[in-house]
Amino acid sequence: MGNYLDTLPDGWTIYLWLVAGGLIIAVSIYGIRWGAKNEQFDEDIKYLVFKESDKDKMSPEEFAKSREVLAKQEARRTEVLAEHAAARTTKTT
Repeated sequence: MGNYLDTLPDGWTIYLWLVAGGLIIAVSIYGIRWGAKNEQFDEDIKYLVFKESDKDKMSPEEFAKSREVLAKQEARRTEVLAEHAAARTTKTT
């Protein structure tokens, strides 16, 4: 293998780097697309870490927003689980 690499003309490694760079860009684009389709880019995610016991550490507006976001996320989770359950039942029948 080492002898084969010595027989290649000068400058062949740039093509290897170009292919590797192209693959990295393609995988990055795919990952961003997947994240966008699967609701991964939600700026309100920061509110999901708060609990009911954090009420005294937050302003009333922030606490209300955190409860609203939590309710929305729980409703969406229920929807997704129902969709998965329906897909599973139609797949098995």
